[in-house]
Amino acid sequence: MAVLTERPAAAARRRGRGTRTLVNRFLGYAVLVFFALFFLYPFVIQLGNSLKTQEGAAANPLSPIPDPLTFAGFERIFAGTNFPLWLGNSLLVTVLVTLGRVFFDSLAGYALARLRFRGRAGLFAAVIAVMAVPGVVLLIPKFLVLNQLGIYNSYAGLIVPLIADAAGVFIMKQFFESIPASVEEAARIDGASAFRTFWSVVLPMARPALITLTILSFQGSWNEFPHSLVSVQDPHLFTLPRGLADLVSGSLGKGTQYPLKLGAALLATIPVAVLFMIFQRYFVRGANEGADKG
Repeated sequence: MAVLTERPAAAARRRGRGTRTLVNRFLGYAVLVFFALFFLYPFVIQLGNSLKTQEGAAANPLSPIPDPLTFAGFERIFAGTNFPLWLGNSLLVTVLVTLGRVFFDSLAGYALARLRFRGRAGLFAAVIAVMAVPGVVLLIPKFLVLNQLGIYNSYAGLIVPLIADAAGVFIMKQFFESIPASVEEAARIDGASAFRTFWSVVLPMARPALITLTILSFQGSWNEFPHSLVSVQDPHLFTLPRGLADLVSGSLGKGTQYPLKLGAALLATIPVAVLFMIFQRYFVRGANEGADKG
């Protein structure tokens, strides 16, 4: 009788645990959905206002529903501003900076991880120190250096100072150190140089780190505003962040002009969003592999 009494009790406890698990899971998903909607709402407002008339956006800017719906704001972006020029400049600068960072950061990271030379520890400490320095502190020295080198107000001034960064070097160094040195021994026995070993053996194994660095570099250079503020003054060299700042400052006249400004900002966010959506799984996989290896 005792056994028969315990079995229904155990079944009841299992049902109770199953119910609590289901309720906890439901509450967890509900919280996630709430915060997802909370963070997405500003983008919905941005899209809604970019499709309104100027009067409708000024009268009710927090409503996500355009009434009436119009694409006049987007038409004015391409016809009445230098948005296509800013877009082209941003694409040029971002692509070159991203390629440069992936190449030079991986080279520097491999040298710090594998090569043994005097001052290696001090050099890596300097890289860490650079990461700790706020970027705004370097704006005036950066302007003075660009002016002395004669590349102020040029594409070179936009690209060269950003072509390598300390964070990328740190990421690549940490990943290369997680790769066993034994995988390079066969290449060295065959007489491969350090660069050939890096390029043909080690770099293909660093694909997750390279994708992570590519995403971070593209996003950082695409959204870079302070550097463009001190490196160029010619409106024909403005990138998207600099051009959008010019729009927000009221360069096109009076009025709020919410459809124009928010529509331009929306178009500027699309490339980074698309890139992240395409490579999101590789980005997450690279982060997880780095955590497992660390």
